[in-house]
Amino acid sequence: MPKVTQDHLDARRQQIIDAARARFATHGFARTSMSDLVAASGLSVGAIYRYFKSKDEIIAAICAQSSQVLPGELTPAAISGFLDHIRTLAREQDHARLIAQIYAEAAVSPPLAALVRSQLDELRHAVAALLPRHGAARAHRIAEAFVALCQGYNNQLAVRGDVDPAPYAAALTAIVHS
Repeated sequence: MPKVTQDHLDARRQQIIDAARARFATHGFARTSMSDLVAASGLSVGAIYRYFKSKDEIIAAICAQSSQVLPGELTPAAISGFLDHIRTLAREQDHARLIAQIYAEAAVSPPLAALVRSQLDELRHAVAALLPRHGAARAHRIAEAFVALCQGYNNQLAVRGDVDPAPYAAALTAIVHS
């Protein structure tokens, strides 16, 4: 029997993650069974369990792949571009709805909450690092507000649909340049 390559194994794992991401965004975690993931991925139950022991492991894998692409600086144009990127992900990949589902699940799952907290900490530190002229303490306060407002915008996209980022960009710019 020919040996399966690592590329093949990685592709199958990613196939499961992609199917789960789409299904979770549209149906939520509670309304998605492993059978639903089998149907969405086109793989067998055994194939899915080869890579993940549970839905929780799949959710953690989705989170591990998550990355916020912050701009290199927090100019008004860069902030607007960042929010446009979030809006595009929401429209094209249901990303806002997926993030809302992850946050809801993190509220009742301590392991997922720890992962989400860690990612939020990293994001706040990254934003603070873009604000050296404010001093460390003030930069961290601004970063806290920046991340919270971005999360609020994401939640609005998840619930309301396509939301104009302009008021959020103006608020973020005011926070950063105050």
